[in-house]
Amino acid sequence: MALQNEARTIEERGEGLVAAAVAGDAEAARRHTDFFVLGRRVDEGMPYWERAVEAGDAFSAYTLARYRKIRGDRREAERLYRLAADRHSGCAYGLAVLLQENGDPEAATWFRAGWDMGRLDCKIELGKLLAAEGKPDEAAEFLMKGVDIGDIAVFRWVQLFEHIRETFDRVADALEAAEDTEDGQAAGEAVEPLEEMGREFKDYPGLTDEAGNYFRRAGYLSPVALVEHAIFLERHHADDRWSEVGELLLRSHTEGYDGAAFVLGLFNEERGALAEAEHWYILAADTGHRAGRVRLSDLLRRQRRLDEAEARLREVDPDDELVPDRLAKIAQLRAEDEVPPEQDLRRLPELRERAEAGDVQASYAYGKMLYEWGGAAARWMLPWHEPAALAGDRAAAADLRWLYDDLGEPVLRDHWKRIAAEAGDHDACGAMARLSDHHKDYQEAERWYIRAAADNSALNAMLAGKAIAQRGGYEEAEPYLRKAWEEGRDEAFGTETAGYYGLVLNRTGRHAEAVDLLRVAAEQWWEDVRSRYDSDDLDMLSRMLDPEEELEAAEQALAAPRADAGP
Repeated sequence: MALQNEARTIEERGEGLVAAAVAGDAEAARRHTDFFVLGRRVDEGMPYWERAVEAGDAFSAYTLARYRKIRGDRREAERLYRLAADRHSGCAYGLAVLLQENGDPEAATWFRAGWDMGRLDCKIELGKLLAAEGKPDEAAEFLMKGVDIGDIAVFRWVQLFEHIRETFDRVADALEAAEDTEDGQAAGEAVEPLEEMGREFKDYPGLTDEAGNYFRRAGYLSPVALVEHAIFLERHHADDRWSEVGELLLRSHTEGYDGAAFVLGLFNEERGALAEAEHWYILAADTGHRAGRVRLSDLLRRQRRLDEAEARLREVDPDDELVPDRLAKIAQLRAEDEVPPEQDLRRLPELRERAEAGDVQASYAYGKMLYEWGGAAARWMLPWHEPAALAGDRAAAADLRWLYDDLGEPVLRDHWKRIAAEAGDHDACGAMARLSDHHKDYQEAERWYIRAAADNSALNAMLAGKAIAQRGGYEEAEPYLRKAWEEGRDEAFGTETAGYYGLVLNRTGRHAEAVDLLRVAAEQWWEDVRSRYDSDDLDMLSRMLDPEEELEAAEQALAAPRADAGP
């Protein structure tokens, strides 16, 4: 009966939504949409939103576009946003963000449209676009224009862009003074503040033009500044500037700065050129460069050239804190009978040859080995991973997810996370579940948690069971939570498991079994469970079990006289 009543209510509210859309009653349509969203009925709402969109309701287009995007259909999300972007600020903003994530400059047009409709976050994004063009002072001026005292969000960005401008001005003044006296040390010190701006250069790449000019000027006076310029180019430019980077480092090396050899070794190692890296590390180590000696030893150790690795490590001060742990690793490797294939760097030449001949699995193995065991950086290993991932290799797709995560690229990270999850990678399934949870798409999250639980782990069983139980599917949740309790009661998630397993047992009439579990949960709930969740997330708190309340209900159920009991 309850299910029939709920189905009837869903149909009534859905048809009400469509009727409101047809009548042009945006307020009523919004109320009906809230019923589905706030009631965690996205699946049920989608067919009604589709009909409401056909009738011209802008908020339904906005809502449906959001969930299509969350569920991975970015093309359909763009289509839906475009339907109402010229008259609904939320659609304009959503479309602009999606286009910006795609690297499409049309995003600015829709941020402007959203701001024209009064949406403040669109104005902020327009300011950020100005900063990304290398115009932080113009960005701050634009954001302050017409600002109200209540627009607190704007001031954070104004302060950031003003700080960037002030930093650049200080660098320019200090560098000019160094140039006047031809003081190389002062020139190097002048550009030091730029070395702390990695986040700003990533978020606002246009700033790198002005910063690069300061580094270039400092390099004329200081071989150390030449190295800092090379580091800046290697770390903070999307395009590959290796020829310029190498030239700067070679100039610094020729001018007598021993740190240049070390950086040449480091950058070659990050790019997977291990022979070149060894050459430059040796040059740095032979000048007494501490980091050069340590990195050289590490490189030799990973290649299982253990005697050479130990000899180089013993050139470092024996009291250095880095030495004991590395000596222990060398000793451990000596005790191993054989090198695991995935760690055997001696295979690299053969793998590369096969990769260059078109073998996508060899390409993946080559990039994976270099990244995990050869000291390579994520950025330079992407081209070796991508062919196998594009050919459908689940593991390669999952690894691309982590490479992009390492690079701070959330859109591409989530793209490959979804591909890996859809291919059956259980860890990626769990990540997709958490992403859906973050967007409060709980039905989609439940489906991903169930797929993740196919890995047969107690933790994923608990998460799947919890998601199902929070929906009210107590009988469905029971086997997941039973497994989680039987296999994971002593783990960090044991208290949470006890609570939700107790909940489903109590709601399915097994009150006596539930009481013991709920007592365990109630005793440690705040310390083990509640304290790990965000106190400001009211929606999450509304869904969370209260074990004390559930325990009281279970005890009352046990104490109640049974209907079939005699006098």
